[in-house]
Amino acid sequence: MIKNFRDKFYKSFYLLFTLTLLCSHDLYLKMETYFLRPNQEATLSLYNGTFESSENIITRDRMSDASVIAQGERVAIDSGQWQDQDSTITQLTFNTAEAGTYVAGVSTKARILELTADDFNSYLEHDGVLDMLEYRTDNNLLDQNSVESYEKHVKAIYQVGDVKTNDWNTVLGYPIEFVPQANPYDNYSGEKLEVQLLLDGEPLPNQLVYADYLSTGHSHSHDDHSHKHDGETHSHDHAHDDGDHEHSHESGEAHTHTSGQQLRTNSQGIVAVDLPEDGIYYLRTIHMVNVTDSDELTHRSKWATLTFEVTHQHGPGTHTHNHDHEEGIPTWVFILGSVLIIGVLFFVFRKSN
Repeated sequence: MIKNFRDKFYKSFYLLFTLTLLCSHDLYLKMETYFLRPNQEATLSLYNGTFESSENIITRDRMSDASVIAQGERVAIDSGQWQDQDSTITQLTFNTAEAGTYVAGVSTKARILELTADDFNSYLEHDGVLDMLEYRTDNNLLDQNSVESYEKHVKAIYQVGDVKTNDWNTVLGYPIEFVPQANPYDNYSGEKLEVQLLLDGEPLPNQLVYADYLSTGHSHSHDDHSHKHDGETHSHDHAHDDGDHEHSHESGEAHTHTSGQQLRTNSQGIVAVDLPEDGIYYLRTIHMVNVTDSDELTHRSKWATLTFEVTHQHGPGTHTHNHDHEEGIPTWVFILGSVLIIGVLFFVFRKSN
């Protein structure tokens, strides 16, 4: 009886461990806010997991490039400037410089991942690599295991002060990357932003792209693309680890990697992203191909993400947000207080007369 209990326990534990370990790791460059002031301390965080939860760090030897573009110049980020937080998030703390539109990018080297056929099929489904899943289905390949080479290339665009510069359209030369066709900080909630996807420097047509956002609380549109992240389903079925070791996790949260808008690039590699309300927006894609010129690999994938923030259009003045959520005194309190004070003074003077 004890042996049966022990066997069932180990079997259940193994299944749980496998499910939690085999989790997809998207890579994002994330900030608390992408609206900054000149000469302000800020932090860039590498989230390796989902946009809302990082599950392991990025070791420095994995980075083939890390750089910031501003005022027409590209400056490399020294590997020693990155710090690890709680073994899950890789961070860069820095001081912003002069006003302008900035681009930060990180590119990782390729790594190899071997999966069973079932795990690979599940990963394709839950991470939205639907073209490859359809190919395997149509060609009776669903029972074939995979040996995948994967690499990740991520960008973030942030705004310092009120001055807009043209660095937003800088092509970093990554194997795959998103390039906006207009400055995201000249676009506002309720509008659209066209973004081009490049593969090896050329427009990538007919590629699935997923776009989503985290609302920052100023709702101006409630169309079909509005997404609040309530009641989603987390699906984790494979491991793309970019650190020295993997981190398993047990999460009761809900998240999928294909939530939000599902888009497909046109012949020029462009998608039009809806910006329904104020929020931090992120785009993601995985371009995967079959490998026929290798005895070891079966697939090669290149991952790309892009993050930026969108706000509603302001009147004359600054667009800089500090997102400190300071608790000020509402205007109505001042008005009511003034009326009460005037009333008390009127009563006191009348009584004295």
